[in-house]
Amino acid sequence: MREVRWVFLFTIPLLVTVSAFPQTAEALPEADFYVNVHSSVRFAFQAKRTRENGERPQLEFGPSFEFHLKPLLKLKSRTLHDLDQSKKRVLAFSFGYRRLTSGRTPDVNRLIFQATSNLPFHGGLLISNRNRGELNFSSSELTWRYRNRTTIERAFGIHSYHLSPYVSAEFYYDSKYHKWSSTALYAGAIFPLGKRFQIDPYYEHQNNTGRSPNQQINAFGIILNIHF
Repeated sequence: MREVRWVFLFTIPLLVTVSAFPQTAEALPEADFYVNVHSSVRFAFQAKRTRENGERPQLEFGPSFEFHLKPLLKLKSRTLHDLDQSKKRVLAFSFGYRRLTSGRTPDVNRLIFQATSNLPFHGGLLISNRNRGELNFSSSELTWRYRNRTTIERAFGIHSYHLSPYVSAEFYYDSKYHKWSSTALYAGAIFPLGKRFQIDPYYEHQNNTGRSPNQQINAFGIILNIHF
């Protein structure tokens, strides 16, 4: 399959890049499932391996409901080959729940409130900005966190196949540390596989300053998106 060849051509350089860094390296697999309930409402379920704030890796899973505004014609043309319908909307809201477990520390129950804006830009670029608030409950404490992530992507056509490389930066404010405690930088690409599947391999560099000394993490992640 031509799509599979493009996935390997993109992911091999990312693997080499991760192995070249001396800092802590992680592998972060993820699967996201999406079901359209209505033209403007979508149900999602996420399961992934994550590592946050320099803590131990955790399994994170849980559902969300998304609410979208009407599609914008210019956004529809920019994301014609992307299966993610939320990118065709100027504004999308999401409310969800996540359970985080590591088997070594108390489990965390997380409530998520999220708003994402999408804007078409010159040169075929799509700029997205996600504002996300989190309430984290565990047996020992209640904390909150604010996250802001900006993503720039552009679709490219290779014969009849289209992929979307992107770069992204995310900043975290954590009430546990009373400061902006983490920064994450991403580079990846979205590869459609048929009418229901997308693969998103990416490289992530984290700089965690909540605790002393600072901790840097380099991660290779791959996300499987399934759209029903």
